[in-house]
Amino acid sequence: MRETNKVFHLAIPCKDLDETVDFYEKLGCKLARRYDDRVTFDFFGDQVVCHLSPDNIDEKPKMYPRHFGITFLDKEEYEEALEYAQKEELPFFHKPMVRFEGRQEEHMTFFLIDPANNLLEFKYYHDSSMAY
Repeated sequence: MRETNKVFHLAIPCKDLDETVDFYEKLGCKLARRYDDRVTFDFFGDQVVCHLSPDNIDEKPKMYPRHFGITFLDKEEYEEALEYAQKEELPFFHKPMVRFEGRQEEHMTFFLIDPANNLLEFKYYHDSSMAY
């Protein structure tokens, strides 16, 4: 289980700092720092750093195996995030769906794609014991 005195850190490539800031702020993330070569965000309580690296963009991203995101433990928060993404017209890589229907690990999920083709998954497990 997560301890509150720790922050997960993820570094990913971006192709343009301005469009990256625009996307993540529309997602609700707080810009923490900005430098000439990277931006750092409070990503739902964790740290995501987008490094300017236009030559390292995945031109044909796939959902698996490479993505990151949030697993909500509260269904209402998941639904609010989905509604917010739709309201802000954020780009969906995959529309909302249910995975593993009828199994213990059944969950609701959707994927967004950021301006550098990084994939973000947002999900909610009906059985919270499956979150880890």
